[in-house]
Amino acid sequence: MSEKNNAPLWGGRFGASPAEAFERLNASIPFDVRLAPYDIRGSIAHAKMLGGQGIVSTEESAELVRGLEAVLREVEAGEFSWTLSDEDVHTAVERRLREVVGDVALKLHTGRSRNDQVALDLHLFVRDAAEGIRRGVLAAMRALVEVAEGNRDVVLPGYTHLQRAQPILLSHHLLAHFWTFRRDLGRLEAA
Repeated sequence: MSEKNNAPLWGGRFGASPAEAFERLNASIPFDVRLAPYDIRGSIAHAKMLGGQGIVSTEESAELVRGLEAVLREVEAGEFSWTLSDEDVHTAVERRLREVVGDVALKLHTGRSRNDQVALDLHLFVRDAAEGIRRGVLAAMRALVEVAEGNRDVVLPGYTHLQRAQPILLSHHLLAHFWTFRRDLGRLEAA
């Protein structure tokens, strides 16, 4: 939001404000909240870089980091106050940071666009989600091996084109899925 007239960051050419129902429908905050920890961690790194490069003073950098860490604690504790007027997670964090540290918060976006923030937030979010998926795939692989080891001698019919074919071992059938998961895990790790 613009500080002068509290107008949204977009829509400067519109003659009237959008309807409240449209604003609720268009609000990204309900979805963005899950990006807040990543947005704040990215901002902490950016604040440290600004101080390290002498773009802001060491004191200002430390103040930004202190404030961002306080905001992160609020988010993680579920105590952060989200409002639809914040438009997005970046505006919400910036608003709260400014409440905590004052006008030095305005220096945080030096040398960084909102598009940079979005790209970083999504990258960190996807990387974290991929790690959760990786753990789940590994657990499934361990379960397949465990069941296969306990059923080494169990025979069942194999199928070809929905027709019964040669007999196969249940353990071999389960381990075929293990190797499929192993391939998928390699692709996930490569991404």
